Amino acid sequence: MADTELAQAQEAISPVGVHSPTSIKPHRLNNHALACALLASTNSILLGYDIGVMSGAVLFIKENLEISSTQVEILVGVLNVSSLIGSPASGKTSDYIGRRSTIVLAATTFLIGALLMGLAPSFPFLMAGRVIAGVGVGYSLMIAPVYSAEISPAMARGFLTSLPEVFIVFGVLIGYIVNYALSGLPQHINWRLVLGLAAIPSLLIGCGVIAMPESPRWLVMQGRLDDAKQVLIKISDTIQETDFRLSEITKAASSDHLDSSSAKWHGHGVYKELLLRPSRPVRRMLIAALGINFFMQASGNDAVIYYCPEVFKDAGIHSKKMLFGVNVIMGSAKTSFVLFSALFLDRFGRRPLLLLGSAGMALSLAVLGMGSKFLEHSNSKPMWAIVAWANHMGLLVGDISTELRAQGSGLAISVNRLVSGVMSMTFLTISKKITFGGMFFVLSGIMVVATVFFYVFMPETKGKTLEEIGALFEDKNAETSIDDGREMG
Repeated sequence: MADTELAQAQEAISPVGVHSPTSIKPHRLNNHALACALLASTNSILLGYDIGVMSGAVLFIKENLEISSTQVEILVGVLNVSSLIGSPASGKTSDYIGRRSTIVLAATTFLIGALLMGLAPSFPFLMAGRVIAGVGVGYSLMIAPVYSAEISPAMARGFLTSLPEVFIVFGVLIGYIVNYALSGLPQHINWRLVLGLAAIPSLLIGCGVIAMPESPRWLVMQGRLDDAKQVLIKISDTIQETDFRLSEITKAASSDHLDSSSAKWHGHGVYKELLLRPSRPVRRMLIAALGINFFMQASGNDAVIYYCPEVFKDAGIHSKKMLFGVNVIMGSAKTSFVLFSALFLDRFGRRPLLLLGSAGMALSLAVLGMGSKFLEHSNSKPMWAIVAWANHMGLLVGDISTELRAQGSGLAISVNRLVSGVMSMTFLTISKKITFGGMFFVLSGIMVVATVFFYVFMPETKGKTLEEIGALFEDKNAETSIDDGREMG
C-alpha cells in the first residue's frame, strides 16, 4: 500500500476519543489473544524438548555408535548452527507468506528432522536429521515471539511474549522426564525413540495453528485493513482499543519504506536499513537486540543443559537413572523461576527483572564454580552437595523479549543460535582444559559484563505498544526515555 493510502486509512480510523492503552487498560487478559499466543508459543516446545532429551540421548548415542567426544559436540551443536539457515530466512518468509504459515512451515520442517533422527541407522544419517530439525528451530525461534508480540495488547505483551521462553523451558523439563522414564531401554532403542517422539508435538502444532488468525500487523502491511480490524476486534476488549491499535499499526506502516508501486509489503530493503545505513534509533535497537541474544547464550544457557549429565558424572554420579533424576530436579527449579518471571513481567517491568536475572546468573554461576571445585577435591561426593548444586543450575534463567520487525528479529535470533552453536561445540573441550569449575567461573564473568551492558543499553518497555517502543530509541527522546526506563526500574 502506498504511503498516501495508509495515511488516508489511518486518518479514517482515528476518531476523536481514541486514547492510548493506558487510558483504556483492559480489566483482564483477552482470552482470544491468550489462546493465539499459547498456540504460537507451543512451537518453542520443540527446541526445549530437543535440548532436554539430547542431554541424555548423547550418552546412549556415544556408546551405541561409538563416537568421540568431539563428534558428540558436533552432533549437539550442529542443530544450533543449522538454525542459522532458518532464523534469517524466517523474517523474509514471514513477510511473504504471513506469520501463521511460517509457524506451520517451522513445525513441518522439525517434523521431518525428528523422523530422520528417530530412524537414523548411522551417525551421518543422524547428523542430516539434526541439520533439518535445526532449520525448523531457526524458523520457530523467530516467528513465535514476533507473532505473540503482534497479537498482544500492550498491557499484557510482556507476559504473552515471554510464553515462547516458558514453553522452551517446559520442553526441556519434558525432555528430562522422558529421559528418566525411558532410561531402562536398550541403548540402540533408547536414543532413537526419545528423538523420534519429537515428531508428535510437531504434528499437533502444525494442525493446531489452523485455528489461529493472521497477525493484524502483517495484514495491514498487505493492505488488508478490513481483515486486520476483524482480527483486532477478537483480540481486543473494546471497540476503542480496536480502533486505537489499528490506528497505531497503520501509522507505523505509513512510515516504513514501502514499495509505492505495490499495495503489498514483503520486507524489501530491511537488511540494508539494519546493517548498511541504519539510523541512530535503529542502530540503538540493533545493539540492544543483538547484545541480549549474544549474552543469553554466552552465559552457557543451552550448553550447560546439553551437557548436564557430563557435569554430574564429573561430580560423582554414574548411574544413568540417577543422572536423569537429578536433571529432572534441576529442570523443575528452572521452570519455576521462568514461570515466576513471566507472571510478574508486566507488573514489575522488563528492565528490573532482566537486571535481577542477569546478576542472579552471575552469582549462581560463581556458586556453581565453587561447588564444582569442592566436589573435585572431595573424596566422599556427598549427595546433599550434588543436589544443592543441581538446584543452583536451575537458577540459570535470563530472558528478555525485543520488539523488532520480523527480519530484525531474525537477525537477532541468528546471533543467539550462532553463539549457542559455538558454546555447544566447545563446552566439553574447554572444560577438559580448565575443569568444569573453571568454566563456570568464566561464564560468571561473562554475566557480570552482561549486567553492565543491560544497565547501559536497555530502557523500560512496560505497558508500551510496539509502535511506542520505537520512540524510546528516537534521537530526540533517547536520553529521556532511557532515563525514564531506569527510574521505572
